[in-house]
Amino acid sequence: MDSFKLKRDTLFLFLSGIFLTSLVLGNVIGTTKFVTIFTLELPTWLLALTPELVRNGSSYTMSVPAGVIAYPFTFLATDLVSELFGRKRAQMLVWVGFGMNVFMLLLMSINHWLPNSAGVSGGLDLFEGVYQFMVGNTIASMIAYLIAQSVDVRLYHFWKRLTKGKHLWLRNNASTTVSQLVDSTAIITILYLAGNLGDAIDSVGAVVILIINSYLFKFFFALFDTPLMYLGVRLLQNYDEDKVE
Repeated sequence: MDSFKLKRDTLFLFLSGIFLTSLVLGNVIGTTKFVTIFTLELPTWLLALTPELVRNGSSYTMSVPAGVIAYPFTFLATDLVSELFGRKRAQMLVWVGFGMNVFMLLLMSINHWLPNSAGVSGGLDLFEGVYQFMVGNTIASMIAYLIAQSVDVRLYHFWKRLTKGKHLWLRNNASTTVSQLVDSTAIITILYLAGNLGDAIDSVGAVVILIINSYLFKFFFALFDTPLMYLGVRLLQNYDEDKVE
């Protein structure tokens, strides 16, 4: 194996590792904890533009599931794989990620079904609590993920063909912002219907707030990852396998 091929394969494995780690971690911690990104006192001019549904008086708080923090990195990884290795590799990575979620769920379920060694286990209640949350999170996430990531990969290459390979910022943001809206809506809705959210989420309005908060976080992250995307392509373009498509 020549040095160039080894480096190119290592790069693909590295991006795949970021993708799979972020995906699995996001599903394990999921909605076990909601974190506050920031709280903002809205100025008068912005108050009039912000629906009452998503604010408490003049305050807006962005609260998202802890698992959401990891998830945007999956889109950055698949966009880099799409750009450098092509649509087929990126779509393959999406299916591998789906398979790894099934594998993780299988392993956790086996450990859940096996009898407990009394007096030895150091955190049985913790394990069972994580398992119960993880099952619902993983199933919901796999459905939403498979749809959203497939949309992301296809939209990315649609915009790449349309612009004849130009305007990297356009295909990066146009694919990610749409696919993340699909993902946020699907996963929060499924978790709500499955009863896997907190007691305070007891209405469609509360679900809409969670979807909006989750999507806004992913949307701004998508804008933030644009310079990361340019930097990655600039540094790694010598390993590009997809110079035509």
